[in-house]
Amino acid sequence: MNDPNGMIHWDGVFHLFYQYNPNGPFHGTIHWGHASSEDLVHWRDHPVALAPQPGGADADGCWSGCAVNDNGAPTFIYTGVQPQTVCLAMSHDGLETWQQYAGNPVIAAPPAEIAAHCGDDFRDPYVWREEDGWWMVIGTRRAGVGGLVLLYRSADLKQWEFVRVLLSGDEAGNTRFYEGAMFECPNLLDFGERRALMIAAQDATHRLHHAAYFAGPYRDHHFAPDTGGVLVHGHAFYAPQATRLDDGRIVMFGWLRETRPLEAAKSAGWNGCMSLPLIVTMAADGSLRLTPAQELETLRRQAWTVSDLPLAPHTEHRLEVAGNALELIVEFEADTVDDYGLAVCCAPDGAEQTRIIVRPERGELCVEHVGADPALTLPTARAPLTLSPDQPLQLRVFVDGSVLEIFTGDGLCLTTRIYPQRADSLGVVLFTAGAPVDVRRLSAWTLAAVW
Repeated sequence: MNDPNGMIHWDGVFHLFYQYNPNGPFHGTIHWGHASSEDLVHWRDHPVALAPQPGGADADGCWSGCAVNDNGAPTFIYTGVQPQTVCLAMSHDGLETWQQYAGNPVIAAPPAEIAAHCGDDFRDPYVWREEDGWWMVIGTRRAGVGGLVLLYRSADLKQWEFVRVLLSGDEAGNTRFYEGAMFECPNLLDFGERRALMIAAQDATHRLHHAAYFAGPYRDHHFAPDTGGVLVHGHAFYAPQATRLDDGRIVMFGWLRETRPLEAAKSAGWNGCMSLPLIVTMAADGSLRLTPAQELETLRRQAWTVSDLPLAPHTEHRLEVAGNALELIVEFEADTVDDYGLAVCCAPDGAEQTRIIVRPERGELCVEHVGADPALTLPTARAPLTLSPDQPLQLRVFVDGSVLEIFTGDGLCLTTRIYPQRADSLGVVLFTAGAPVDVRRLSAWTLAAVW
């Protein structure tokens, strides 16, 4: 499985569709899988929703897209390949089965002036409704320059008019973050006077980098971004998709891709998973903030709490909590002197562990793997971290098998994969380097299954 697709809240039930290859744990023959949830936490599998249609515009794969409510008719707008086109499918039985539109593709190619420079990359439509009709953003590129997001409009989802290039990227020019050569999976999120355009950055060799965003005023269908950044740090999170829930919150999922070799995924029998459901908000400075959905607290089971724990320099303090499905919230007193942090998935002898390290002097949060199988070639994951000498640092950590998702109190997110090899790598350890650190409070829970 890979990209989340077609996310929609329908009659009180949240539906998540996703890229899916039923033929094996590798990319190919892409269908749309389907799962649903009444609470964003507990999930039910459904039959495959969308399959390539022989002889159709999607004969070589049903790639990424979205879902909308078209006057009571649930409708997919998605990418057919090859070539890359925009297609429709509709459901008439409550989102269980889907039928491709006989008139596919509804957009056969990008505008000629774009097609001349995009190398047939034209994918991942994201559609929303405004008072003046349907609007769409879709990703493409200008070869040798950077990614593009195109803006279209339609009265009926079937006849589309190209309006303008909404955003032009510069692969070499942005010093804040790498924009990539191709913008995939654009999502335009409405925060009133300001909007945020999320993208996934791919380079010219088709290597996947990270999800990022641009934010700024949106007036008369013109976008003027004035800030932006990496959406989720680390090496795993890609292809975000977001939708608005009935209660007004914006929820987002991302594809957590494998960082182990393909042969290891094939041997395991599975490849790819979804992130936690994340709530997206915009801070006062216009940047995006991510927090795990509050509903996840219903998964908490056995609990541990530690308060007012002083740690001397060069200390390792093993906690009673253990497991490979955990939630931990730890609050450290302000410290700007030397490294400290939390290690998870620790073997009893410490020979295997994953260390979440706060590095005040470098202004970064990082994840390092100790004793990992060299064949996995797990890279160190890093995120910038702003530390104030008078403000405590809170980390909220979710461990789930091979997935590690970390959140700070100000909305930063770092996600990576860990692949512990030892069955006894279950421990949790607090540690310090050359300076003392006080732990104000640590709360931990084992987590129940979502199925």
